[in-house]
Amino acid sequence: MSGDNMERGGVKPLFVKIPGSDLPTQIETRFKVTVVGVGNVGMACAQTCLTEDLVDELALVDIQADKLRGEMLDLQHAAAFLPRVKIVADTDYAISAGSDICIVTAGARQREGESRPSLLGRNLTLFKSIIPQLVHYSPNAILLIVSNPVDILTYVSWKLSGFPPNRVIGTGTNLDSSRLRFLIADKFDVNAHNVHGYMVGEHGDSSVPLWSTLTLANVPVLNVRDKNGVSYSKESLQELHRTVVESAYEVIKLKGYTSWAIGYSTASLVKSLLRDQRRIYPVSVRAKGFYGIENEVYLSLPSQLGRAGVLGVANVKMGEEEMQKLQQSAKTIWKLQSELEF
Repeated sequence: MSGDNMERGGVKPLFVKIPGSDLPTQIETRFKVTVVGVGNVGMACAQTCLTEDLVDELALVDIQADKLRGEMLDLQHAAAFLPRVKIVADTDYAISAGSDICIVTAGARQREGESRPSLLGRNLTLFKSIIPQLVHYSPNAILLIVSNPVDILTYVSWKLSGFPPNRVIGTGTNLDSSRLRFLIADKFDVNAHNVHGYMVGEHGDSSVPLWSTLTLANVPVLNVRDKNGVSYSKESLQELHRTVVESAYEVIKLKGYTSWAIGYSTASLVKSLLRDQRRIYPVSVRAKGFYGIENEVYLSLPSQLGRAGVLGVANVKMGEEEMQKLQQSAKTIWKLQSELEF
């Protein structure tokens, strides 16, 4: 819902449920997570979930049997250094049965200079095989999509799964926002934990940084000078946005792929979901009806995550220009998405 539509008696609620959500009241305390795809990203997600002590059972699924078994054994051999956890792996999706969260990282690797949307055709067919099998074996799971282009593939996963939208989530701009917070923290010589702000919209070129609400120690960044005495305007901050957008491409150029940052980003979402922490993250959710978005798309909005998935979308104040850019980002996604056949 837009800000106007969410008003009740002149007072706006902090969160609004996504229409069609199904939010159960019981919360489980023993957790199983499945990671689909044991490439660099999938294993980074698995490793961070293990070291963060988030799971009691970890299942790995991939079509490459030898690599799959090798990765499983490599993790199992670290048993003396990790919390007690059962680690299993198989090419058969039956191994994922009873999962609380299914993390999907499988897909073609993004090539140097390749845009995320160009990956779509190569990954769409794969998802038609993956999602129905996960749903069959774990009908009550939360689907957490990492593969790119994440917004469209999260939408595809929602449609293929038949799940309520609160249980289908994409990692979205959570990592983009972390990259932005790192850059701001570096300029002001503070901890990134004390930089608060979001990037929303597409995980890609049309992402939207919310400069109007970006704060440092609860002070708007636009009102303070950095460690070198430099002050910033929305215009000068655009260079930081460009750096954020291009940072993944730079990492891919230098090392061939991204892995660790998205692994930590994913683990942070898993923690809030499994432990019902109800933290706010900019993740890819069903966005129709929010902030004037008219198309049926998934894109990133600040959302509260708990044991039932997306508990609500935050009613964040945006400037008019930011709102327009967000709506344009939705149209960019919709244009690509409308060409899909599945």
